[in-house]
Amino acid sequence: MTTSGATALVLASSSPRRRELLGRLGVEPTRIASPDIDETPLPGENPRAYALRLAQEKARAVPLAAGEIVLAGDTTVAVGRRILSKAETPEEQRAMLRLISGRRHQCISSVCVIDANGHARARLSQTIVIFKPLSTAEIEAYVACGEGLGKAGGYAIQGAAEALIRRIDGSHSGVMGLPLYETRALLRAAGMPLG
Repeated sequence: MTTSGATALVLASSSPRRRELLGRLGVEPTRIASPDIDETPLPGENPRAYALRLAQEKARAVPLAAGEIVLAGDTTVAVGRRILSKAETPEEQRAMLRLISGRRHQCISSVCVIDANGHARARLSQTIVIFKPLSTAEIEAYVACGEGLGKAGGYAIQGAAEALIRRIDGSHSGVMGLPLYETRALLRAAGMPLG
């Protein structure tokens, strides 16, 4: 695992999923920091700009020691230009699942890495996800399992929701929360010795 020296990595996220995905690259953060930023979309802000801005703001919100690199990410779910926030209640989750039932939506994952010299780089990954038409019973069963609460769009692709997805076009890891292709490129550009 990559953990030391001039390439000490700070993960600006409390998401266990992002930490797990970093592990697939052979990277273990030296520390975890949860940035506290306002995630309210700006008036007229489109989903791509929103996702990119949040990743950059999260990365900049974390104080770094000498030699540290910070990585932050954001995953935004959108139907057209409408940004779906994190489902905080079962009622919000039901409404989101009804909205995305049988239609395509976008999962936009952004990653921002600030290297040890303070240089910021960011990339976006856009994935199209299409759920099957969901019956009321399927929505209720999924809500009851509890895994979609606190998740953008009201679902977690790595769990039971995956069986409800008819098609995905793009990055599976991006929908999970951290697009690995883009993340690997950014970490390498920041000086991390990845294979």
